[in-house]
Amino acid sequence: MTRQDAIAILQKYNKEPFHIQHALTVGGTLRYFAAQMGEDADYWEIVGILHDVDFELYPDRHCVKAVELLQENGVGNDIIHSVCSHGWGIVSEVAPVHPMEKVLFAVDELTGLIGAAAKMRPSKSCKDMEVSSLKKKFKDKKFAAGCSRDVIRKGSELMGVELDELFVQTLEAMAACEDAVREETATLCGA
Repeated sequence: MTRQDAIAILQKYNKEPFHIQHALTVGGTLRYFAAQMGEDADYWEIVGILHDVDFELYPDRHCVKAVELLQENGVGNDIIHSVCSHGWGIVSEVAPVHPMEKVLFAVDELTGLIGAAAKMRPSKSCKDMEVSSLKKKFKDKKFAAGCSRDVIRKGSELMGVELDELFVQTLEAMAACEDAVREETATLCGA
């Protein structure tokens, strides 16, 4: 499967710019982590792009309907397992086993929190965001309340890194792909 194949599948079931941007952000973040860890960046990015393939149309069946949608599109069981593992303990019983699945589990919610925090900044960017600012937003349970702090904490434990280190790495990853994600989201969504 190529990146373009993954984007075509994503767009088949997702039209909202927010969902497209989130998928590309998680994909870009996973690509960054893969490069840092000496893993297959293309593969990790594809999983990130597809991780919420079912969420826009089937939010009540998230990580369940994904299996069917991905199988219909010829996606391999390895990718399907990884996609389903990011909902472990919430909407899925599939546990994250591989390093990429642990990173996906940890950064999915965190990219949402960072993205929400970036929108509040004058720059509208995470590139100039300090970890201290992110920590304040993380502690404020009312801010981006849909981003589970428990999942982020559990993800950092799964990865075997301190929460602060996960914040640093995820901010770096998002800053590295932010411009490309914005540009591609605008192109894909016709904005």
